[in-house]
Amino acid sequence: MKYKELGLLLGLIGILIQPAAADEKLATLKVGRATYTNVTVTTVTATDIYFTHSQGMGNAKLKSLSPEAQKKFGFDPTKGQVVEKQQTEANSKFLMAVAARAKEKPDASPNSSNPPGGGAGEPVAPKLHAKSFRGAPAPQFVVEKWLTPKPAMTGKFVLVDFWATWCPPCRGSIPHLNELQEKFKDQLVVVGLSDESEADIRRMTNPKINYAVASDTSGRTMSEVQITGIPHAILIDPKGIVRFEGMPHYLTEKGMKVLIDRYGN
Repeated sequence: MKYKELGLLLGLIGILIQPAAADEKLATLKVGRATYTNVTVTTVTATDIYFTHSQGMGNAKLKSLSPEAQKKFGFDPTKGQVVEKQQTEANSKFLMAVAARAKEKPDASPNSSNPPGGGAGEPVAPKLHAKSFRGAPAPQFVVEKWLTPKPAMTGKFVLVDFWATWCPPCRGSIPHLNELQEKFKDQLVVVGLSDESEADIRRMTNPKINYAVASDTSGRTMSEVQITGIPHAILIDPKGIVRFEGMPHYLTEKGMKVLIDRYGN
């Protein structure tokens, strides 16, 4: 999905996020029946609060806080309902766009960004918003910092997902990538690579990511791949050849199995 196609989604979501003043610190924060200690509030939106605490990071709905905390963080129930409705509508539009793209036929013209040459049954994204590497050696994969333990990638397929926390389609792809990692954990390593800061990436806790995450604030790999829209993923086989590229949801479990059977060691 191109950046301009995200305009409405980002307009509905991004303008609603405001950082908490000076990362406000609290001795405790009660959310429902849970009580968090040594809390630092990092971000407050019209509907949610994001924070770190003594045992890690968390987020909660403002409506789940005590009346005193709701008042402290300026929770407006009426505005909150409006925002949740807008977010639901934005998510619905995104899912409709994904469904529409899934019906598109791959462009097999001589000037296609997805050149022919893949075998029968191999997944191909209808459109590509980046330089094509399919069937060729992968671009240099540059990581500035691993935010999870560095995975063992030798002898495995590596699926690099270029994403950002502010990108609704990127967040929408996370559950699918989690499923691919779990389903093919013996043959596949999924890596989420963002050009955002470590703090921004760690601030996002929903949806949960169950695969490796890394940052490169210089965006060196993204620049080499010439990405103009995210999410964008490339699948590299154990010999270093790109076997899939495009939006992650086009790489289905069935397609992944075909590629593993065909190009695995």
